[in-house]
Amino acid sequence: MVDKSILIVDDERKMAVVLQAAFEEDGYAVEIAQSGEDALAKFRQNPVPLVITDLKMPDMSGIDVLEAVKKLRPDAEVILMTAYATAQTAVEAMKKGAYDYVIKPFSLEELKLRARHVFEKRQLEQHNRQLQNELQEKYSIENMVGRSGKMQDVYKMVHKVAPSDATVLILGESGTGKELVARAIHYLSPRRDKPFVAVNCAALPENLLESELFGFEKGAFTGADRRKLGQFELAGEGTIFLDEIAEMTPAIQVKLLRVLQNREFMRLGGTEVIEMKARVIAATNQSLEELIQDGRFREDLYYRINVFPIMLPPLRSRKEDIPDLVQHFLQKYKPGAEITAEAMTVLQRYDWPGNVRELENVIERALIMAGDQPIRPEDLPAQLSSRPSVATDAFDIPDEGIDLEEVEKRLLFRAIEKAGGNKTRAAQLLGITRRKLYSMLERFNRAS
Repeated sequence: MVDKSILIVDDERKMAVVLQAAFEEDGYAVEIAQSGEDALAKFRQNPVPLVITDLKMPDMSGIDVLEAVKKLRPDAEVILMTAYATAQTAVEAMKKGAYDYVIKPFSLEELKLRARHVFEKRQLEQHNRQLQNELQEKYSIENMVGRSGKMQDVYKMVHKVAPSDATVLILGESGTGKELVARAIHYLSPRRDKPFVAVNCAALPENLLESELFGFEKGAFTGADRRKLGQFELAGEGTIFLDEIAEMTPAIQVKLLRVLQNREFMRLGGTEVIEMKARVIAATNQSLEELIQDGRFREDLYYRINVFPIMLPPLRSRKEDIPDLVQHFLQKYKPGAEITAEAMTVLQRYDWPGNVRELENVIERALIMAGDQPIRPEDLPAQLSSRPSVATDAFDIPDEGIDLEEVEKRLLFRAIEKAGGNKTRAAQLLGITRRKLYSMLERFNRAS
């Protein structure tokens, strides 16, 4: 709630009383003072957000009051009333930090409008601060769930790198929370009050991604009927998060490399060189080393973004975190909801190819299925119970050993056969992403 208190300062008591009554009619809490000294004494006791003061007064001028108020409370606003306005007076008042001034005689509605603008501005600022605090709380590292040793290592690395300007590369499978970590780094950094801009490099084709990142000038290409600022420019001195960076085409990789090397760029069709001030955080669920060997990712760009790598563990390697994660999602979607020990056992036996994101979706669905009852095994998707876990003894290793690549290859083609050639279903059977399946297919086809 915005404090709607006003201090009115005028050596003419009749004028001060009239203004007091007018503003109190509109719900403001108003105090009056008849001199600068009296005003400052009252302001020290109650530093209100808005002071409306006459300019010409016997002991202290309105400019003197303005200067003293700003020293006591820099965010307080001051509106000056004067019958002797000149351009010089106006310039001096604004230089000293006055919000505005009105020339006598003025209408009450005119003065009320100026005051209303002050409080609307304060309300907007308060709302923005509240949103900022909520974002910082939502994306703080303390809000991330997991007490396992592997997650503790992640938290330590985030705390170490956040205060610096180092480029960060976040590695991990889909659904492990790479953007959550990127936001935590931003909100723990000195850039926390600046923008956080996220760009999914896999979501846009090359031409659109280029204009999205760098912006364009009017007339740069057909349909460019106006100037558009790119995400690097919009990020300002904040953070730009480049998700799925491995999906960038070679041409975009070259341009990104230049931006990282020179800390500058140009809009498409432009000639103005723009300084790049943002911090860069990149993320991928692919092995960039493999892509470099395949000629699909530039080695020099890899070294530019791999300044401080953070590896996020898959959920199957930190199953001790599952109970905490489950409770977190229960509170998120239905506070007070419960889960049976049998259902929790099912969740802990599953290997979660979709990681934390998949677990969250499962809990949300299970809550719907369970209604007002605790979640039971029958409320969970069937594949959680039927799918064999890689951690079991489903596969035996003979004494002479195995060719792991050959086993992978056979499982891959067996899954495709079982899925009737449907690559998406085959990927689901193997617990991998469709992109990973295509990558494996390409690798095995080259080797054969």
